[in-house]
Amino acid sequence: MLWLISRKNVLRVVILLCIAALPAACLHAQTGVRSQALAEAVEVNATAPSHPFPHFWEQMFGSGRAILTLRESYRDDLRAVKKITDFRYVRFHAILHDEVGVYNEDEHGNPVYNFAYVDQIYDGLLKNGVRPVVEISFMPKKLAFNPDALHPFWYKPNVSPPKSMQRWDDLMTHFAQHLVDRYGINEVAEWYFEVWNEPNIDFWNGIPRQTSYFELYDHTAKALKSVSPRLRVGGPATAAAHWVDDFLKHTAAAHVPVDFVSTHGYADDSVQDMLGLNENNPDENIPMDERVCLAVQKVHKQIQASTTPNLPLFWTEWNVPGHMESRDTTYVGPALANTVRECDGMVDMMSFWTFSDVFEEGGPAPRPFEGAFGLRAKGGINKPSYYAFALLHELGDQRSANPSSNVIVTKRKDNTLVIAAWNLVDPENRGGPKTMKLDFLNMPRNAEVSIQKVDDEHGNVLPKYAAIGKPVDPTEAQVEQLNQETALGPPARAQLKDGRLELDLERNAIVLVQVKPQ
Repeated sequence: MLWLISRKNVLRVVILLCIAALPAACLHAQTGVRSQALAEAVEVNATAPSHPFPHFWEQMFGSGRAILTLRESYRDDLRAVKKITDFRYVRFHAILHDEVGVYNEDEHGNPVYNFAYVDQIYDGLLKNGVRPVVEISFMPKKLAFNPDALHPFWYKPNVSPPKSMQRWDDLMTHFAQHLVDRYGINEVAEWYFEVWNEPNIDFWNGIPRQTSYFELYDHTAKALKSVSPRLRVGGPATAAAHWVDDFLKHTAAAHVPVDFVSTHGYADDSVQDMLGLNENNPDENIPMDERVCLAVQKVHKQIQASTTPNLPLFWTEWNVPGHMESRDTTYVGPALANTVRECDGMVDMMSFWTFSDVFEEGGPAPRPFEGAFGLRAKGGINKPSYYAFALLHELGDQRSANPSSNVIVTKRKDNTLVIAAWNLVDPENRGGPKTMKLDFLNMPRNAEVSIQKVDDEHGNVLPKYAAIGKPVDPTEAQVEQLNQETALGPPARAQLKDGRLELDLERNAIVLVQVKPQ
């Protein structure tokens, strides 16, 4: 997919066509001014070839750090997102942070283990129907080679290697054995153990970084497997899709177990860092909306080229671009849908970072809307992204072929067609509304249709929040009011007209269309 034409080149083509044919109309395209909405015709064939469509984008979510899970606000958000997505796994940092109290040493320097908070953390998840992806991080200070190696996050995790690999091995075996003893091997075998977080950047200060991380991985994987070979362990959990090929070569050569590959990539990571391209070259400066899945494709190919080509790929952190506080806006829905469209078939699970703004990397949230990662803002306010995930959850489990880059066509077991359609406009661009004309083939010409949408008027809390004065600390009553006013409600009902349906899509609208056979 690296041959994709950049938007700048598309604009050059438009300008050249204008000079040759329609200069007045093309001037509007060049400046972003529209005298009328653009139109797109999409043919939807109910009997088109299809393939299985597991909901890989909503099986796992990220969520800050471990100790946050003990808060009722966190659990409220977890239950709310579970209700609309039925997600199965949650991943967070810092299960070994000193605030969780796992590791200490007595007056003689002997290890002392305490899993009291670990139990409360995992008990709470399991009671709410969610299992952990256990990110094994960060270093307890008394086990750290450098107790002062603190990351600048507000909660100051220690990113040092251990002072003793033997003591690290003992911690891992005691940790894993405790989990198996408490929850049973049949349960814990359903979990995933991911070694560290983003060791290629400042979350790990081993020297040299890659070699020292591989040593940590080797010891961790072997220690976990010594408790039970059924425990599933993987990595390298790197930022910007780094190290995967080197990691797989290393584990193969060292005969170290690996059950899955994990890495990260965000839409606003640079193309140079994540894809190895030159962002100063217009032909290689890939638009942000396309970067994540190009990185997924890169890693997918690296796995296929390795000696373990069938390993699952978990993209354990990602999100849409965060500039202009766009993560609080309707932009997330179309950007999410486009990522789902592009990444289908190349990744087993993608973990949206995060499901909640109960999140403290920079300290407590000062106000509800500051462009943070989550689907729910401070106080439990549902963002447009929350409702966009709810719409996409309704997609079927078979995806039908369709050439449009603005729709996903799926089918349920009862042959109901479920279609997501959107109008994606990047936050800094001036694109406007458009009309999408759906022409259905091999469906009754007057079939029943239901329509739900998230746009400026539906599921968008920002104008509602402004209307009540943008309170910094909204009351429970205000939060309830905002969530009631933005709730999507029942779908609108209609019928196809001679097999056709016309959708008016505002800038960054996403629409879910369900067409039932008669």
